[in-house]
This record gives sequence, C-alpha cells and structure tokens, in this order.
Amino acid sequence: MRQERRSMPLSAVEAGRKVYIVAVDSGQDLKGRLAAMGLVPGVPVDVILNSARGPFIVAVKGSRVMLGRGMAAKIIVV
Repeated sequence: MRQERRSMPLSAVEAGRKVYIVAVDSGQDLKGRLAAMGLVPGVPVDVILNSARGPFIVAVKGSRVMLGRGMAAKIIVV
C-alpha cells in the first residue's frame, strides 16, 4: 500500500525530520534569496531546530541555515 505524503510549510516540521522542498510560495525576491542559500525545489532539508519563539535552523547541502519563521512558512515541503 502506497502512503501519500502531504505537503506542508517547512515551519510546521518538527526538529529531527528530513523533508524535501517542493515549492516556494513567494515572489521572485525571496525565491532568489532562498536559492542563494541552496533552498530550491527538489533539495532535501534536515530540520535541526524548530523552536516556537526562537530560531528555525535547517541543514541543506552541508551547511546550516537560520531562517525567519515567515520565510520558513513560505517553503512548501513533503
């Protein structure tokens, strides 16, 4: 039986999970900034820290990146 994976914003993913970016729901400026950090569709992302009021840190392509919660909410993952 095939399990369907539902997309969600990166900001909703708990620490310790690995997800894949499927889309970025934003304008070209933010898409460009995220692309410069390696955050583009198809890329695996490990969520390192997702604290309710603190930083949101992910590992992507061997680097750790700290994102604002608003930015993380615009990155759609499965």
